[in-house]
Amino acid sequence: MSVPSPFTLVTLAMWFAIVGSAVLHRRGPIVYVVAVLGVVHSSISLSVAPLLGWPAPLLIALQLFTFAPFLRLRASELRPTWFHILVTMPGSWWFAGVLLSFPWAISVAVGHPLRWPFIPFVLASFGVVESLRRKEEIVDVVLDGIARADAPHRHRSPPVPAEASPLRILQITDPHLGPFMSERRLHGICERAVARDPELVMLTGDFLTIESNRDPQALKRALAPLVALRGRTFACFGNHDHEAPEIVRAALEAAGVKLLVDDSTLVTTSLGPVQIVGADYRRNGREEHLRALVAAHPRADGALRIVLLHDPGAFVHLPEGEGDLVLSGHTHGGQLGLLRIGLPHTVVSALTKIPDHGLWARGKDRLYVHRGTGHYGFPLRIGVPTEDSVLRVFVSR
Repeated sequence: MSVPSPFTLVTLAMWFAIVGSAVLHRRGPIVYVVAVLGVVHSSISLSVAPLLGWPAPLLIALQLFTFAPFLRLRASELRPTWFHILVTMPGSWWFAGVLLSFPWAISVAVGHPLRWPFIPFVLASFGVVESLRRKEEIVDVVLDGIARADAPHRHRSPPVPAEASPLRILQITDPHLGPFMSERRLHGICERAVARDPELVMLTGDFLTIESNRDPQALKRALAPLVALRGRTFACFGNHDHEAPEIVRAALEAAGVKLLVDDSTLVTTSLGPVQIVGADYRRNGREEHLRALVAAHPRADGALRIVLLHDPGAFVHLPEGEGDLVLSGHTHGGQLGLLRIGLPHTVVSALTKIPDHGLWARGKDRLYVHRGTGHYGFPLRIGVPTEDSVLRVFVSR
């Protein structure tokens, strides 16, 4: 019987340690998430590591960097920059590369190892850069009022009407204050939002991560620049905001952002009155929830109606004709995909029917899915850049 390698021993020890830590200190769904991720990552890494031929100390260090954040779940605190540079980023790179190595692990299991096992780690290297880059964009959305197919589908906006003036909307979604979104970085994003002077700023949820959901001040400090746009900023809850709703509420209030939780408000803009409806995040009973929401907040006469709906998967459940423009996030643009080379395909579009990014249509309603200000879950973006855009919304009747 062969003796397990040091890499194998470290991997097994770390898996038992993180599951034990989750059971003792967090409980709830996080235990299952950590256990499953640990099993998947450990299984693939044990299969792929021998193919790479890298020095054992390097592999062990990368494995420790990957598991280290899970061991600190109890602390739920934002880590300093040095920790992210020295631990989080190398660990995320290794974690992403290992998960992308799944085909190589299968090939080892069937006895025919694939060549070039370094390819997933090259892709992960691009992902590190992708996750930290930003690019300012202008996106034109023309609301023409023409009924399209009943099922949500990708939609190309019609040409901009001649001599039309747009409503300029800046959307911030899924910043996920934490490993790849520092307080300083989010503060800078908000400063640039103020400098671009949009008529409306829409924040469509998921402000926090496990790292930041116990700090009552970090999000407040990060969003502080938005106070300069008081009266023009509106928000809804995302799924992660329900982990620490009072922290999110307090931070938005301090920044002068009006939080709409199954509520609506009416504002005056260059296009006339705009009714903004903010839907709370619901995992179950979404159709009943949205029907009750629009019944409680009927259309305002003569007003453009904008719905803030964190999860674009719920768009199909919004009663038809109730959202001239629906703004969503949640998918992080698909996070893994081919957008960087000009193709719209992502993991989300390949595996689900959920709108993943860009402009969609259903009947007369239009949905814009923002690619996300940050990301969370899968450790890196690959081929799907973050979004820093201003929507120019035109109404053509």
